[in-house]
Amino acid sequence: MKNDKERDIARHVSELMHELRECFDSGTTRSYEWRKSQLLGLKCFLDEREKDIYDALQSDFRKPRAEVFFTEIHYLMTEIHVALKHLKSWMRTRKVITPFRYQPGRSYYFQEPYGVVLVMGAWNYPLQLAIAPAINAIAAGNCVLIKPSEQAPAISGLLAEVPGRYLDERAIKVFLGGVEESSKLLETSFDYIFFTGGGNVGKQVMERAAKHLTPVTLELGGKNPCVVDRHTNVPVAARRVVWAKFLNAGQTCIAPDYVLVHRDVEEELLDCMKGAIDAFYGARPELSTDYPAIITPEHLERLAGYFADGVVVTGGLIDPERLYCAPTVLRAVSPSSRVMKEEIFGPILPVLGYSEPDEALAVMRSFHHPLAVYIFSGDRSFQQYMLKNTRSGGVCINDLMFQAAIPALPFGGAGKSGMGAYHGEAGFETFSRSRSVHVKRTLPENILRYPPFSEMKFKWLRKLFRLFG
Repeated sequence: MKNDKERDIARHVSELMHELRECFDSGTTRSYEWRKSQLLGLKCFLDEREKDIYDALQSDFRKPRAEVFFTEIHYLMTEIHVALKHLKSWMRTRKVITPFRYQPGRSYYFQEPYGVVLVMGAWNYPLQLAIAPAINAIAAGNCVLIKPSEQAPAISGLLAEVPGRYLDERAIKVFLGGVEESSKLLETSFDYIFFTGGGNVGKQVMERAAKHLTPVTLELGGKNPCVVDRHTNVPVAARRVVWAKFLNAGQTCIAPDYVLVHRDVEEELLDCMKGAIDAFYGARPELSTDYPAIITPEHLERLAGYFADGVVVTGGLIDPERLYCAPTVLRAVSPSSRVMKEEIFGPILPVLGYSEPDEALAVMRSFHHPLAVYIFSGDRSFQQYMLKNTRSGGVCINDLMFQAAIPALPFGGAGKSGMGAYHGEAGFETFSRSRSVHVKRTLPENILRYPPFSEMKFKWLRKLFRLFG
C-alpha cells in the first residue's frame, strides 16, 4: 500500500511539473499583462474571500480577526500594491556603459524569470508565508507551485481553490500534503526553491536542492535578542515588547526570543510588561478573543517544559484541551538553560539582567546570526555600538518587527537564520536572474584583437588598453 501511495504521489508531481514546464516554455508568463492580471487576481481573492480567510484561520488555531487582517490580508495587499506600482520599472531593460576598447557596440541587461519555482510556506502565518513569496515569483514571470503547510489544513484547503478561479491554473498551482508529499516534491528538479520554516528542515531542503544545483532562499528562525538600555522610555518599551512577543502567541519567527535589560531598570520593565499583558489580554488571557492557540499538542508540551527554567513573573499556565499557553514572562534565567538554548517559538519570554553593554553582547554573540536584533535606547552611541557589534538578518530600534513590514526593505536571514531575501524589489530580484547582452555589428572589424601578436603589436595594445581602460 505504501509503495502504491508513493507511486501516486510521484505521478501527480510529475503531471504538475509537466504542465508547469509546458506553460513556462510557451512564454505565457513573460509578458507584463499576464503578470499584472495574476497580481490583480490575488487581490480579488483577498477581497472576495476575506470572511473565508478569517474562518479558516480561526479553525486552524483560533487566530484573531485583527491579527489576520494586519499580518496576513493587509500585508499581502501591500505587497501586491507595491508590485503593481513598480512592475514596469523592475522589468525594464537597463543599459550600461560599454568601454571604448569594446566599441562599436552596446551593452544592457534585463531580469529574466528562473522558470518553474517551488514556494514552501509555514504554518505560523500560513496565508502570508505561502502567498508573499508567490507574489514576488509571479511578478518576476515564473510559473509557481505553492506548497502550504499541512499543519494549517483549513487555510491550505482555501488556497487550493485559488488557481482556476482567480489565477491561471496552467502557471500557478497549489500542492497539498504532508511530509511524504513534500519529500517527493524535493526529488523534483525545480529552477528555484523558496522555503520558510525551521532550520533542520531547511538543511534537508538545501541538501535536496544541491542534487539538482537548484538555487534556494531559506527563511528560517533564530534566537532574536531584545536589549533594553537604561536610557529608554521603559513603559513604552514594555508595551512594544509584549505586543511583539505575544502576537500570534509568540509563534512568529521575528518575535523577540529573550530580553536583555539593564539592571537599573529591570524591575520597572518587568512590572510594566506584566501590566501590559493585563491591559492587552485581561486578567484571564485564556478568555481573550485577541489571543490564539498553540498550533499542535506537541508544540504545547514542548513549551510547558520551559516553565521550570526560570521564575515565573506572570503566566505559566497551559490548557491542553484548548491548546492554550498563557503569555509568560520568566526571570532569573540562566544563559545555559534549555529555554535559552533553543528557539522558543511560543509565548514564553525569558528576561535576563546585565550591567555593562559587553555583558549583553556576550549573551547575544553566543547565538550566531539571529533573524532580528531589537534595541531600545535613547542613546545614539549605544544604538550604534550594538549595531556595529552584532550580526543579524535585520534590526529594529525602539520598536519590533516593523523591519519586516516595510516593502522597500529586503527581508531575510543571515547564517543559521537563513539566506536570500524578499519583499518588494528584493523579492522580484530573488526570483529573477540578470541576463547580460552585448551587441556588435560585423563591421568595422578590429584586426588588433587577432593573433599573431608581434612585440610591436602587443606594445601598442598595452598602450591602448592603459589609455582607454
